[in-house]
Amino acid sequence: MPGPLDEEPDDLPPGPRAEPPDTAVIDDWAKAEGVHAARLAKVAGRLGALDDRLLRGPEGWRHRLALIEAADLSWFAGDRVSSDRLALWVSMRLSSVQDNPEALARVGWAVRRLTNGPGPIIDFSAFLDRRDPENIEDVAERFEDRAGGWLDVITAAAELHPITRACMGFHLWSLAGLGQHGDRMEAAVTAARIAASEGRGAVFAPLAIGGAVGLRAAGESRERLARWLDGMESAILSAMRHLDDIERWSARVASVTAPLSGRTPPALCHTLTEWPLVSAPMAEALTGFSRAAVQRNLAWMQTHGLIREVTGQGRFRMWRAMP
Repeated sequence: MPGPLDEEPDDLPPGPRAEPPDTAVIDDWAKAEGVHAARLAKVAGRLGALDDRLLRGPEGWRHRLALIEAADLSWFAGDRVSSDRLALWVSMRLSSVQDNPEALARVGWAVRRLTNGPGPIIDFSAFLDRRDPENIEDVAERFEDRAGGWLDVITAAAELHPITRACMGFHLWSLAGLGQHGDRMEAAVTAARIAASEGRGAVFAPLAIGGAVGLRAAGESRERLARWLDGMESAILSAMRHLDDIERWSARVASVTAPLSGRTPPALCHTLTEWPLVSAPMAEALTGFSRAAVQRNLAWMQTHGLIREVTGQGRFRMWRAMP
């Protein structure tokens, strides 16, 4: 008679091991957060200071920072949309034959998402403007399923700091199957919104202003978070310095233009505060004043050292504030 089953030798080959759950990665990021707790607190404090500054400042500051961030992210993502092309596209939907329409659409989407609107956690598909087609094949992998897996991990990491969650979500983006052409832009914008999700003034946390060193993907979770914190702190400080400059410029231009009559000078000052680069057609469309009035006041401001023409050409000129 055969002996008890538990005494039989186990000659069977080992079976496949169960895959760890998707949420197992959270433990690695929780350990990384613990290692960099002091550094994280410092960066969170700087982000809080930027949030308070934007909460008390004019609405145009948010828009200005969003344009700068989107332009810098476009270089990180490989689209390389210059600030002047971005300004013309966002304000007037103007493009040249050299422009890539898909790249302009991506960076335009980034500006919209960095400026306002609900965050990615509320409605992820609407945030990305991506949905499965109605006639998708049954065997095809659905975007809804891929997005659901990524959101499950982000939701399960609710105990982590929003900055850590943003970093984790950014680096899990391609692993979740969300990658496509332009996915690095989407991943960065989504992470920027998650990092600032607890703020009231800052719609996003700067990641690329002055350089996108924190977005480089290399190393373990601990190394990636350290690089993320360094890059975010640098971007926040660059954003704060930029706000310092434009605030000083606004005070100076208000004093210099005080003797001028009419509504065009104040409207131009507001436009130059909100947009890093402005052309005469842009100013005409944004302020509602005539081209002649706009050009006359731009020439006067340039003569008095308030603005500088940056294109160096006779046509299609653009100006920027001179802090």
